[in-house]
Amino acid sequence: MPGSAAPRTATMTRLRRKALVALFLFTLFIFGTMMGLRTLKPSDGFSDLAPGMDFPGERSDRRRSEDKGRDQFHMDAGDTKVVFTRSDRDYSIFYDVHIFYYLWYGSPAMDNKYIHWDHVLVPHWDPKIAASHPQGRHAPPEDIASSFYPELGPYSSRDPAVLGSHMAQIEAAAAGVLVLSWYPPGVTDDHGEPTEDLVPAVMDAAHRHSIKVAFHIQLYKGRTDLSMHDNIRYIIDKYGKHGAFYRFRSRTGRVLPLFYVYDSYLTPPESWAELLSTKGSHSIRGTPYDGVFVALIVEERHKHDILASGFDGIYTYFASNGFSFGSSHQNWKAIKSFCDANNLLFIPSVGPGYVDTAVRPWNNHNTRNRVNGRYYETSLQAALSVRPEIVTITSFNQWHEGTQIEKAVAKKTVTRLYLDYQPNQPEHYLEITRQWAENFSKEKDKWLM
Repeated sequence: MPGSAAPRTATMTRLRRKALVALFLFTLFIFGTMMGLRTLKPSDGFSDLAPGMDFPGERSDRRRSEDKGRDQFHMDAGDTKVVFTRSDRDYSIFYDVHIFYYLWYGSPAMDNKYIHWDHVLVPHWDPKIAASHPQGRHAPPEDIASSFYPELGPYSSRDPAVLGSHMAQIEAAAAGVLVLSWYPPGVTDDHGEPTEDLVPAVMDAAHRHSIKVAFHIQLYKGRTDLSMHDNIRYIIDKYGKHGAFYRFRSRTGRVLPLFYVYDSYLTPPESWAELLSTKGSHSIRGTPYDGVFVALIVEERHKHDILASGFDGIYTYFASNGFSFGSSHQNWKAIKSFCDANNLLFIPSVGPGYVDTAVRPWNNHNTRNRVNGRYYETSLQAALSVRPEIVTITSFNQWHEGTQIEKAVAKKTVTRLYLDYQPNQPEHYLEITRQWAENFSKEKDKWLM
């Protein structure tokens, strides 16, 4: 019939559309299934333990009990994280996130006086500039050497309750490696007291929270390649068998202690090479005291010195973007390329902000405002964009420089109005760190696909 052609055509058009939609949905299903299979991790391609979680000769079982005398901890990990299952709850902790930690604080209750909270106001080296800024020292507990005020108050690093709180906060932030600011026995910084005797308590407290401890060897008077040889032997002999002692597993499978060396550029490369090159006169390479040694980059030329010295990696430390060549986010891609080309680790250092005017009142130009966490998130993203093996956080508790992520509270005294984390809670930066550490781990899984 002449009038029936149009309805038949419309019906056939609808059927074709339905068929095309069904085919499209089926294709999506197949594609989704293939992608899902692709994301499954191979059982034999990567180790089940995070860097630093095993010792030479240890068996790398996926499900392993760590300390039968305490709660049972079981491995269930990818290459960059370890997830422990404990009787009370599940939590994850990431051993490629390292956080700088300071032990130099004291209070009258534990130390008979305040230490470091009463830090002097450091004068500028130019007398004319120094004359225009306040001098003297801080007077705790109302007036402390920080622009922020800790939730724990001006505490002592010797207080077991403080150590316990710190480890719980670091665990909550999911940072798996505490990088301990370290001076040899009897040696101290310019404003404090010796703290090496506190290290065993830190190691024990860290171990109770499944945190590992690496050493950040500070600059001290008379530090040389020879004294460093003695320092390394001392640390490994005294702490190498402790359950919290951190060892890094490189991509080549070597498992060695990792040391950060602050202000390494102040020692000539030829001196470092005597310690860190295989042909050095007192080389530690291939000995029981071998390790992974990471040097500080401040100026661009330092990267060549670091390579000539025999170091294994580079870190940037400073949390003030733009303060130095090394701490400038825009330079991290170039530094990473240099490291990749020369088989070096690149370890960028990120921080929540920077303000040290409580101890250096003339240094306001290096202040970096936190912007309620946005500065930190930008810094973290900059680090992630260069695909590093490890990221360091500056810092957990460097209160003098305002880089801490430790809990801080609002406080106003007769003479001081402290900065704070409001409108966020005291744990705000711990939470950002955990969220980012989880994201870092997921991104690294993608890089390995």
